[in-house]
Amino acid sequence: MIDFKTIEYNSENNELVILDQTRLPEEEVYLTLRTAEEVCLAIRHMKVRGAPLIGVTAAYGVVLAARTSNQEQIRKACDLLRSARPTAVNLSWAIDRMERTLSQSNDPFTLLVAEAKAIEREDKAACKSIGDNGAELISDNAKIMVHCNAGALATSGIGTALGVIYTAKQQGKKICVFSCETRPLLQGARLTSWELTKNGIDTFTICDNMAATFMPDMELVLVGADRIASNGDVANKIGTRGLAIIANYYQVPLYVAAPLSTFDFTMASGDQIPIEERTDDEVRRFNERCVVAPSAKICNPAFDVTPSQLVSGIITEQGIISRPYTDNIANFK
Repeated sequence: MIDFKTIEYNSENNELVILDQTRLPEEEVYLTLRTAEEVCLAIRHMKVRGAPLIGVTAAYGVVLAARTSNQEQIRKACDLLRSARPTAVNLSWAIDRMERTLSQSNDPFTLLVAEAKAIEREDKAACKSIGDNGAELISDNAKIMVHCNAGALATSGIGTALGVIYTAKQQGKKICVFSCETRPLLQGARLTSWELTKNGIDTFTICDNMAATFMPDMELVLVGADRIASNGDVANKIGTRGLAIIANYYQVPLYVAAPLSTFDFTMASGDQIPIEERTDDEVRRFNERCVVAPSAKICNPAFDVTPSQLVSGIITEQGIISRPYTDNIANFK
């Protein structure tokens, strides 16, 4: 079903090959990363993105550092990778696992490779199970709105939110997707439209400010997540909260699809989730042209937090979590 790879580890050369997502949809270009520093920059500059995929990539970044480094150097590489982006909890979750593995041996390279491969394998399995669990929510001839990219480009498997759509399509259901463009970096326009059409899904790309116009026709909204608090508050790409408010007004259910690795049980609510602030130029410039007055100030948060009251359910690999979230999420720890 998916005819591209987002990531591949070359064990013979200890190299990591990633699909450069900043070049899509014009070019399908693969980059070879050889150091933890290169992996960190690839994550920070969004050449590789999506919370689950960031976790997998970071794990292999530790592997790249481990072959020729001592314990202290590997731990420094872990700290560097952890700093790449602050909001997606899968990043620190994966690094924590690699550090626990590191402490088990004075010569940990083989163990670290095995752990990184396990993280990748678990991500693929989680995507499949999320797809299976979420597909039951979708009826034939459904119209579905999505935001940003939570598909195969955001994971090492079939994706989370888009994985649900792919699974429903495999079941023979006809689906039409309305993909919000997702300013300022256009992950919906550039990535989701490329991925969905490549996999035979009928897709309309709409500007973000068109969502309210088309919402009444939707069966549901499907989004991913970068971090989910213990009470069900969801941090996701900026604009998700606005979609949730619009969906709630029109009584269209909004479902979040995410693996359990995206839950942060240390945070009681979304108020505690760190929100990444990105560079002014992402907003100030469009298609290499300045589109904002030079003296104007810029706000550019990469994520917003959707209150749990606006979330109809959270689709995980272990089932769909429903309200009351605080009680029900606790059962998944």
